[in-house]
Amino acid sequence: MSRTTPVITPRTVRTRRIAFEYPPERLPRHFVSGDLVMSHVVSVLSSLFPEGEDFFVRTVRNYSTKITDPELKSQVAGFIGQEVTHGREHRHFNERLAAMGYPTRSGDRRTRRGLRFMEKVLPRRSQLAITAALEHYTATLAEVLLDDPEAQAMFDIEEVRSMFEWHALEENEHKSVAFDVYQTVCGDHLRRIWVMRFVTVGFLFGTISGTLLSLALDRASYNPFRLFPSLWKLRRSPWLQPAVFRQIKDYNRPGFHPDDHDTTALVQEWKVRLFGDEGVLAERMKA
Repeated sequence: MSRTTPVITPRTVRTRRIAFEYPPERLPRHFVSGDLVMSHVVSVLSSLFPEGEDFFVRTVRNYSTKITDPELKSQVAGFIGQEVTHGREHRHFNERLAAMGYPTRSGDRRTRRGLRFMEKVLPRRSQLAITAALEHYTATLAEVLLDDPEAQAMFDIEEVRSMFEWHALEENEHKSVAFDVYQTVCGDHLRRIWVMRFVTVGFLFGTISGTLLSLALDRASYNPFRLFPSLWKLRRSPWLQPAVFRQIKDYNRPGFHPDDHDTTALVQEWKVRLFGDEGVLAERMKA
C-alpha cells in the first residue's frame, strides 16, 4: 500500500438551511418532461439518496479523529451538513413520489439493508472507499445537469428542477472531500480501484433492476406507444454520452484526483444563479 498525504485545496463547503415544497396539487405522474422511463430512473436514483447520504456521513465520521488538517476538518463539517440536508430533502420528495405510485419506500429499504450489510462485513477503509467512488458518480452526473441546458430542461417542474440543481451544486462543492479523507487515512490505490469496480457493478445493477421493477408497476409501461419511444430517447440522454463514461472511468487512473475535472467556474456560476442577490433560491434560505 502506498499513501501520500494529499495537499488540501481550500474551498468553501457550506451547509445551507433550505427546504423545498412541492405543489399542493399532484405532480404529473411522469414528472420528467412527461417521459416514462426517465421519470422512473430519476425516482429510483432519488430513492437511493437518503440512506446513501447517511452512509456517506458515517463512513467519513469514522475517521474524524484522524483528520488533523484544519482545512480538511472544515470541509468535512460542511460535507456532513450538506449530506444530511440532501437526505432529508430527498426523503420528503420520495414520499411525494410514493403517493404517486412509485416504489421509493421499498427502494429505500433495500438500500438500507444493503449498506448496513456492507458496514458489517467490510473494513472501514473499504467503506470509505465506497463513499469516495459513489461521490465521483454523483459529482459527474451532477456536473452534467449543471453544464447541459438540455439536461436542465428535462426537469420542467420548477420545484423539482430547483431541488436537483441545488443538490448538484453541492455535490460539486464537496466532490473532493471523501476522496481527500480516504487519501489521508489510507491512500491505497489498488483498494480504491477494486472498490470502484465493485461500486460500478452494484450501482448499475441497482439502478437498472430498480427501474425495471418501477416500470413494471406502472400501467403506462405496457403501452408500446409510450414505452418504446421513451426507451429510444435514452440513447440521446445527456447522462449516457461517451464523455460521461470517460469521466467516470478516469477515477481508475493512477494519480487521479476529483479536482482534475475542474468545476470551479461552474460552481461559482451556479452559486450566483441559485443563491446570489438575484438567485432563484436566495429568498428560500432558512434563517
